[in-house]
Amino acid sequence: MDFSYSAKVKDLEKRLSAFMEEHVYPNESVYERQVSEGNSRWDTVPPIMEELKEKAKAEGLWNLFLPESEYGAGLSNVEYAPLCEIMGRSMIGPEVFNCNAPDTGNMEVLVRYGTDEQKEKWLKPLLAGEIRSCFSMTEPDVASSDATNIEARIERDGDEYVINGRKWWSSGAGDPRCKIGIVMGKTDPEAGRYEQQSMILVPLDTPGVTIERMLPVFGYDHAPHGHGEITFDHVRVPADHMILGEGKGFAIAQGRLGPGRIHHCMRLIGAAERALEELCKRVLDRQAFGKPLASQGVIREWIADSRIEIEQARLLTLKAAYMMDTVGNKVAKAEIAMIKVVAPSMALKVIDRAIQALGAAGVSEDFPLAAHWASARTLRLADGPDEVHRAQIGRLELQKYEGKGRNDK
Repeated sequence: MDFSYSAKVKDLEKRLSAFMEEHVYPNESVYERQVSEGNSRWDTVPPIMEELKEKAKAEGLWNLFLPESEYGAGLSNVEYAPLCEIMGRSMIGPEVFNCNAPDTGNMEVLVRYGTDEQKEKWLKPLLAGEIRSCFSMTEPDVASSDATNIEARIERDGDEYVINGRKWWSSGAGDPRCKIGIVMGKTDPEAGRYEQQSMILVPLDTPGVTIERMLPVFGYDHAPHGHGEITFDHVRVPADHMILGEGKGFAIAQGRLGPGRIHHCMRLIGAAERALEELCKRVLDRQAFGKPLASQGVIREWIADSRIEIEQARLLTLKAAYMMDTVGNKVAKAEIAMIKVVAPSMALKVIDRAIQALGAAGVSEDFPLAAHWASARTLRLADGPDEVHRAQIGRLELQKYEGKGRNDK
């Protein structure tokens, strides 16, 4: 495995880092202030975001994801990794470059499985950053860590499908630009366990679609993006809104969640790097008990452990990305599962040490640490709980030895 980067990637790294320093970090507080200036935190897109997006487009820092596609920047997963990491250093960074979840995953679905008509109507405006989207899978009444539990129904009625059910944690649903959702539901309860589910495109202005409430995460509402609880009450959409075909929901999910999951891991490494930077700057600047905090032995241990853990997580992420590029998501499923366990846990530890070093400032909104910690903790659930990933890793490991006795070679 060769993780050295081409001149193209190095140039993008340099330009992206410069853009973040000049435009993104200085405007994080501006963004939050503008969100709060409207009549509601949910009815206005902060003007600064649209300004930053236009600047990113003008500088060619746009749609950097989408490997194996003519729509993106032509980068592999390994090549995209350092760029996604840089964007992940800021809570608003990914959207500036149109590389934000869940839109990236939804665009990947449309690129891989969408019809020409679906691409024309929904993919193109998503790629242009003109609209946003949400992904509705998780349900409040069942354990959605096992997606076979999903109860929302998608039933054929002539030239239409009728959708009924309740979803929650549909990230992005609160955004006034959110025009389309991908909904996962059950089309055939009698089919095989993994052929019962389907995914369908549902415009959010369709009659019967109701956003019941927006759900905060550790007190953060993430407006105007947010996470919605949505009811679908006899929602009718044309039959051509079905993606790939009935019973293909799990196949689509595997294609979508592989890249989506590793993108989260890349962003978490960026968040951890920024936290370590804040820690180091703070302990060099502050004194306690007559000497700089940086001279305290425990502080140096925190710094050393953080550097070790970040590098380990980065290498595992790159290995998973390399395997996705070379042998495919299915073969890389163990590595994808492993990094999904490792990256959030690593980020939480590094960010927690930074919070401890900054003291009261660490839990304030004057620094990005608290928001990044909340996001990292959420990702131990959002892309599947750690326990599910560990179960898969253990099962795959045991398969290597099935049928072998203790003395077999």
